Amino acid sequence: MTDPALGAPLTGVVVADFSRVLAGPMATMMLADLGARVIKIERPGVGDETRGWGPPFSAAGSTYFEAVNRSKASIALDLAAPGDLAIALDIAARADVVIENLRPGVMERLGLGYDVVAKTNPRVVYASISGFGSGAGAALPGYDFVVQAASGLMSLTGEVDGDPMKVGVALIDVLTGKDAVIGILAALSARERTGHGDRLEVSLLTSGLAGLVNQAQAYLETGRMPARLGNDHPSIAPYGLLPTADGPLAVACGNDGQFARLAEAVGRADLSSDPRFATNAGRVIHRAELGAALAEAMRRHDRDHWASVLTQASVPVSPINDLAAAVELAERLGLEPTVEVGDGSTRQIRHPVSFTAYATAPPTPPPANDADREAVLAWLAGQGRD
Repeated sequence: MTDPALGAPLTGVVVADFSRVLAGPMATMMLADLGARVIKIERPGVGDETRGWGPPFSAAGSTYFEAVNRSKASIALDLAAPGDLAIALDIAARADVVIENLRPGVMERLGLGYDVVAKTNPRVVYASISGFGSGAGAALPGYDFVVQAASGLMSLTGEVDGDPMKVGVALIDVLTGKDAVIGILAALSARERTGHGDRLEVSLLTSGLAGLVNQAQAYLETGRMPARLGNDHPSIAPYGLLPTADGPLAVACGNDGQFARLAEAVGRADLSSDPRFATNAGRVIHRAELGAALAEAMRRHDRDHWASVLTQASVPVSPINDLAAAVELAERLGLEPTVEVGDGSTRQIRHPVSFTAYATAPPTPPPANDADREAVLAWLAGQGRD
């Protein structure tokens, strides 16, 4: 049971957030959800450019900005102006974590690089996010779509005979933001043991490559280039979309037992004893013949029928939900997928981790640009860390 006295896991941690767009702001929002005090440093006037990324817009601004900027305080600073730079340095000197995703070298030129900050704040965990690293790729701008192409992800996504396709969200930005959080939490943990902070770097390209998991490993082991397979899996069958009388179902058989139950449930128990299909390796080799046999059987009934029958047979299956159906499913399963923000007029997808003893921090609405200037300056003047 959650203990209110324990608060959120990162209560007392201060984050100086010099990031913008998606990967960095997502990382800092996750830290804020865990209880950290996040101070978002933005440009005067325009702020984070995603404030203008729309439609759609809400009463508070762009829904894109809202998605990754709740529970933060905003102060607008012109980092090229000496007075504002001094405020930024003061915030960084008092922070447990500094996170930035400006182009490599910019923070150093501004006088906010790790070496400068660490002189007055040796315990700082300083995280830099870039598109292609701080070495030979430093000059390359990093946007998710470009890195989906550069990382090989798009070459694996799409129909066999179609064009390469991006994923429907900025997935590499999301992976990079989560990787940054992992690194930050690891460095904070190590700091408790050593007393020292650290600088860590993560790039969209390295996170994108790491996200290719089995496909990347298959290439490294065999030298063979994986190809687009639409919704099929390169190493498992059946694992993709199967047709029904009124549309496809997603079916995933990860082992021989699941396949045997699928075959029996659709009235083709003979398939599991067919030498071509008795093992997963055989099913992958004979994917086309297996798909044809299953399609013939499943077209006899509609999606709802097969979803019910296969679920009862313990075969992993799902209709292709839209977002409304996906949220409704999570609610029906008791997963509490959304959280009310502020006065309850806005819902957002909640932090995905639930704790037994700790709580996540109560969410507050994404801030207007520079909305918290006076509060941040008062905190700095108070010489406190709470």
